[in-house]
Amino acid sequence: MVTRPRVALTIAGVDSGGGAGIGADLKTFEAHGVWGTSAVTAVTAQDTTGVHAVHVVPAAIVAAQIEAVLGDIGVDAVKTGMLATGAIVDAVATVLPADARLVVDPVLVSTSGTPLLEPDAVGTLRDHLLARATVVTPNLAEAAVLTGAAPIVDRAGMAEAAQALVALGAAVVMVTGGHLAGDPVDCIAAAGERDVRWIEGRRIDNAGAHGSGCVLSAAIAAELARGMEPIDACVAAKRFVEGAIAAAVDIGRGGAPVDPGWQSRA
Repeated sequence: MVTRPRVALTIAGVDSGGGAGIGADLKTFEAHGVWGTSAVTAVTAQDTTGVHAVHVVPAAIVAAQIEAVLGDIGVDAVKTGMLATGAIVDAVATVLPADARLVVDPVLVSTSGTPLLEPDAVGTLRDHLLARATVVTPNLAEAAVLTGAAPIVDRAGMAEAAQALVALGAAVVMVTGGHLAGDPVDCIAAAGERDVRWIEGRRIDNAGAHGSGCVLSAAIAAELARGMEPIDACVAAKRFVEGAIAAAVDIGRGGAPVDPGWQSRA
C-alpha cells in the first residue's frame, strides 16, 4: 500500500556547489525521513570560496512553483532561505496558507559577503513573513538588521533581539550565536514566555561551517513536518547541525560545507 510521507517545502536559492541553499535543504529533509519539495528563487554560481554570480527567478515563477506543490502534493512545513527581492517576499507571503508551519531563515548576506536580499526588501520580509512565522532563525548580524539594533556582541544583546522579533509576531525566535567568542550559544524566545532559553553548544575546530544556517532551518522545518513542537524542533536541529559541522566535507578551496548526511556515514 502506498503511504504518504511527511512533506517539507524549501523556498530558496540554488548553490551550484551543493553546500548551502536548496541542495543542503533537500539533503537535510532526506536525512530526517521527510519528502523534500522546492521552489527556486535564484540560481547562484557558487562554490566553497564564494558567490560569483546570481540570476533571480521572476516572482511569478516562484509563486507558480509553490502553487504547484501545494495544489498537488501538499506540505506539512515550509522553510524560506534566500528570497532575493521584495517582489519574491510578497509572492511567498501571498501564496502560502496562513496556517503553514513556517520557518524563516532571514538570509541577507552570504558568508563571503555577497548581498542575497535587496536592502529595500528587509522591511517587506519583516512585515510580511516574520509576523506569521512559526520559527525565525537569524544569526547575530541578521538579528541586528531586522531589529535595527546595534551590533550584537553578547548574550544580553541576543536576548533583546530575540524578544524584539517575537514582539513583531513570530511565535518562536532562535538567534544563533556561532559568531560570538568562545563556545557558541543560541537564544530562544517564544510568544507568551517572559524569559528566554539558552542552548549551549561546543566550538568545533574545523572550517566546516558553510551551509550551517540552511541546514539548521531545514532541520527545524523537517521536525515540524514530523509533528514536533517548535522549541523542541529548535533543540533537535541544533544537535543535528553540530554533527553536520563536525563531519564537514573536505572539498574545494574554501570553507568546507557541513554534511547533512553525517548520521548515515557515522
